[in-house]
Amino acid sequence: MPTVQENIMDNNKNMNDILNIAIAQIAPEWLNKKATIKKIEEAIREAVIQNAELVCFGETLLPGYPFWLELTDGARFNSTLQKEIFAFYLNEAVSIEQGDLYSICALAKKNKIAVYLGCAERAGDRGGHSIYCSLLYIDKAGIIQSIHRKLMPTYEERLAWSIGDGNGLKVHALNNFTVGGLNCWENWMPLARTALYAQGENLHVAVWPGNVANTIDLTRHIAKENRMYVLSVSGLMRKEDIKNNIPHHALIRQNANDFLGNGGSCIAAPDGSWVIEPIVGKEVVVTATINLNEVRKERQNFDPSGHYSRPDVFELNVDIRRQKLVNFQSE
Repeated sequence: MPTVQENIMDNNKNMNDILNIAIAQIAPEWLNKKATIKKIEEAIREAVIQNAELVCFGETLLPGYPFWLELTDGARFNSTLQKEIFAFYLNEAVSIEQGDLYSICALAKKNKIAVYLGCAERAGDRGGHSIYCSLLYIDKAGIIQSIHRKLMPTYEERLAWSIGDGNGLKVHALNNFTVGGLNCWENWMPLARTALYAQGENLHVAVWPGNVANTIDLTRHIAKENRMYVLSVSGLMRKEDIKNNIPHHALIRQNANDFLGNGGSCIAAPDGSWVIEPIVGKEVVVTATINLNEVRKERQNFDPSGHYSRPDVFELNVDIRRQKLVNFQSE
């Protein structure tokens, strides 16, 4: 017969199959790093009150998505207007090396809650004057475990963001779950998804700037493709979020719709059913409880990285080195 200690260990293992995950669909204090950090911290505290163990935020929520590009003739070469807005954006972008995320990490550690956070990152290891669309995973100990820079900025995003690399294509243990994440249209990239699936991913976080058209179909598709939970989290952006301190705010506001990003955050189960249906047009922090045993049941008939993978026929090579311009060597 099992001992008391063995029974306790088994019960703890089963308890770790249960995970409370939170969507934080909020609007940034657009292009204001300090004010947006405070808003993110408020959302983390709300998720803690709801007993969440993981809380997720939208693509480049900190300090905001470059919505101005399509509203201000963003592709015009050598435009003084575009230079002025970019300089403002660059100054408000996140510098991890300079400790911009210290308070968020400390809050995660204090409350033992993991965080997926989308940032516009001013990368010190690439000179500090280019911006990357980065997705960060902060663990329950408040440690940044991965920084995934978007592999390919989408369409007009290329006018503001640099091309990332494979360094952040990593998964992380969270209770008994294995969690990974991708930025926006990276979630359409089969090989990027495969790189995470093959590492045992069973909870996927897809981050978006905010549009239900992006989340309503793909969230359920990815869930069914890898028979896992998928949390899609979007930002929210309204015309009134364009404040007067932003360069050329009047022009941006003049050309903006009432909603530049309408949300659409949702969670799908391993069978493709909704755990939380898409939430549109409002700021909200909402929590759901998921169970790893539902993944196990759905993997019985299809496991794309296991019994259905055929590695004798297909092979994917992934370069996870951080791209560097210069490697300095000393004697």
